[in-house]
Amino acid sequence: MAAEDATPDVDETAAGDAAVADAPQKLNLEVQVDSPSACERHVTVTVSREDIERYLDEAYSEMMENASVPGFRVGRAPRKLVEGRFKEEVNQQIKGSLLMDSLSQISEEQTFTAISEPELNLDGVEVPEDGPMTFEFDIEVRPEFDLPQWKGLAIERPTREFTDADVDEQLEQMLSRYGQLAPFDGPAEAGDYVVANIKATHDGKTVAEEEEAVLRLRDKLSFLDGTLEGFAELLSGAKGGDKKSGKVKLTGDAPNEELRQQEVDVEFEVLEVKKLKLPELTEDFLSEIGNFDSEEKLREAIKANLQRQLEYEQQRKSRQQITAELLKKADWELPPALLKRQSMRELERSVMELRRSGFSEAQIRAHENELRQNSAASTAKALKEHFILERIAEEENIDAEEGDFEKEIFLMAMQSGESPRRVRAQIEKRGLMDVLQNQIVERKVLEVVQAEAKFKDTPYEPQKLTSEAIEMAAGGEGADAIPEAKEEAAKPAEEEA
Repeated sequence: MAAEDATPDVDETAAGDAAVADAPQKLNLEVQVDSPSACERHVTVTVSREDIERYLDEAYSEMMENASVPGFRVGRAPRKLVEGRFKEEVNQQIKGSLLMDSLSQISEEQTFTAISEPELNLDGVEVPEDGPMTFEFDIEVRPEFDLPQWKGLAIERPTREFTDADVDEQLEQMLSRYGQLAPFDGPAEAGDYVVANIKATHDGKTVAEEEEAVLRLRDKLSFLDGTLEGFAELLSGAKGGDKKSGKVKLTGDAPNEELRQQEVDVEFEVLEVKKLKLPELTEDFLSEIGNFDSEEKLREAIKANLQRQLEYEQQRKSRQQITAELLKKADWELPPALLKRQSMRELERSVMELRRSGFSEAQIRAHENELRQNSAASTAKALKEHFILERIAEEENIDAEEGDFEKEIFLMAMQSGESPRRVRAQIEKRGLMDVLQNQIVERKVLEVVQAEAKFKDTPYEPQKLTSEAIEMAAGGEGADAIPEAKEEAAKPAEEEA
């Protein structure tokens, strides 16, 4: 009986032999990999003449049955004539096949982890008459590093029991999104709105303009490429017809490369001052903004939103402390081209994270401008964090599941007032599902790290909106400006609910 069990089944053996026979024959490749930097590889590939002849033979053999050559019936022409007539076409065909199969085999055999598509000049690759075929490509890869110790980290965690006063403050901020702006004849004060024409100049030359911008007087005015400090103080006391001027120092990532790190003069021509009139909490209004049965239910929803913001802050603080520890030896230089491409992805990721955490559109816009003003530095830090968290995810077998996507999309839908199906369609249309996946995986990794950490609780203060954001570059837009990260517009009343 034991002997029978040890004898392989005939059908299984035949099936295994067939699978081996069907497996594509590996290419005889010579691969040389050079490392210009930690995140770059230059790969030189040599394909043997034997493989080229094999691919040519297979291509012509397939073509013979249907080859059309004048003077011969279809499929009856001599092979020499077929080869002569279709040589260029077949060479192009096998060039593509050899390149694709070579890249696939290299991907399986090499130890580096690619983070971009190969940069390959197809027109520069030719199938030679004799000898091997050689081609080269550049590719960006995840840097190789020893994973730092991440268990048992000491982490400070912000905590807070939200009070009625906290809810009152958030309620007023929320109601301001539904308020109406009424013209005011007196001087502007902090918290008021002004309608103004904005003109930015450098050495007397106008570099940017914005007409009839509606701005709330807050401590700072955040442009895409710099911040005007003391904005509310500057325009306090202004009336329609007045002009006020300030200076903005542009960041090192300003779209206008010629003016980076330089100052521009910004003039505000005040056209009108407006006061905000908040709506009353009537039954109709409560129903309109979210089908709330009472003011108490609205306050409960606001408190839940505050709790989501606290959870975001806990995650953010934990991420800062965890990655600060893990990044101590992450001294890799990241290629400028990689940072430039990834800057938009990082911006999108941050916006989605804020949106799912219940922040208002005004808060999100202010955060967007901060990231734009320091895009290279923030992107480099985020990429290094991602590389390390990705390694931990691989070692701990952490991945995003469909339920995780549904939860994230539901939370974003709650904030925007749109249906989860519509939010998902927007994300898919814009090709951001991979960004969402990375966001989910990184959060799950942080949760695993936190589970192994030692916490010390610290007091948390809810974020106060002190910056008014405007979608304008004070130094003017450059050709390489980062495109704006925008969701399809939702109604203001939906944004805060």
